[in-house]
Amino acid sequence: MIIDKIALTLVILSGLNRGIIGIFHIDLMEQLLGSPLGLLARVVYTLCGIAAVWCVTLLFTRRRETHVAAYRTAQGK
Repeated sequence: MIIDKIALTLVILSGLNRGIIGIFHIDLMEQLLGSPLGLLARVVYTLCGIAAVWCVTLLFTRRRETHVAAYRTAQGK
C-alpha cells in the first residue's frame, strides 16, 4: 500500500536524522525547517511520530502478497 511506503519513508528519514544528531550533533530537520518549536517543524515531527506508530502495525500484519506468494510456492508455480 502507498501509505505503508510513505510511513516507512518518514520513519527512515527520521531515523537518519537522529543518527546524524547522534554522530555529528547536527539536526538537519531543524536546519531545514527552522527552530524545533516552529509550526512546520512540529508538523513534520508529528507526522514522523504517526508514521512510526503506523509502522508498528506493519510488524503484526500479514499482507495478502505474502499469502499469494506462499500459495504459489506450495503449488510449484
